[in-house]
Amino acid sequence: MADKVILRIYRGEPHHQYFEEFEFTNTQNMNILSALMEIQKRPINREGKKTTPVAWECSCLEEVCGTCSMLINGRPRQGCSAIIDTIVKQTNSNVITLAPFTKFPLVKDLIVDRRSMFENLKKVKAWVPVEQMYAQSYGPPIDPVHQQAMYKASTCMTCGCCSEGCPQVNSHSTFMGPAPISQVKLFNLHPVGKTLKPQRLRVMMQEGGVSECGNAQNCHQVCPKKIPLTEAIADVGGQVSKQIFKELFSLPER
Repeated sequence: MADKVILRIYRGEPHHQYFEEFEFTNTQNMNILSALMEIQKRPINREGKKTTPVAWECSCLEEVCGTCSMLINGRPRQGCSAIIDTIVKQTNSNVITLAPFTKFPLVKDLIVDRRSMFENLKKVKAWVPVEQMYAQSYGPPIDPVHQQAMYKASTCMTCGCCSEGCPQVNSHSTFMGPAPISQVKLFNLHPVGKTLKPQRLRVMMQEGGVSECGNAQNCHQVCPKKIPLTEAIADVGGQVSKQIFKELFSLPER
């Protein structure tokens, strides 16, 4: 365990960003958020100068909410599950570089605006439609195979790691990213959610939809929940093809 660790943080606002280093004493099982909390309590940089506290986000502290997304040594991941001892051992260095995501508008320091991800979830109608809140009977049964696939997709935190790792998500592309496409698969599998399946697939046919995936497969590699995003994209691509034929030949929905 390294006694002294240096956080090299790329911070600032959209018009001005710069690196600033902070040194702190590492303790066993300390994570990145714990280190940022230490800096927040005593915002003095490595040069001994008092500075403003680093701005960052967190909520659950257990890799569920997705708000503490950031680049840690260049890799998109969650600050709460990034253990400093492990990082130091893997890199053989006591210097850890933190930076904000680059695929979303910068707010300040390590905080970015991930609003576009939530807007895309609205586009694909990532919900189960209900007519009444209190039904007297049980819901329709779900095939165990579908249950397993649905559960894995449902663990998505909308953290943005997949979009950050995807080369197709950039300022020159309208691609909505892997996460919303995975949610299309999730809600199309649901026995009630699939009533909106044609509408979701029509969104997937449009600009920014599934056809703009470049199959880089980075999304699966960086997903904190190990959701099979590439499988979901392939599956939705197949659903889109079937939907196109249905509409071309006016076949009844199934």
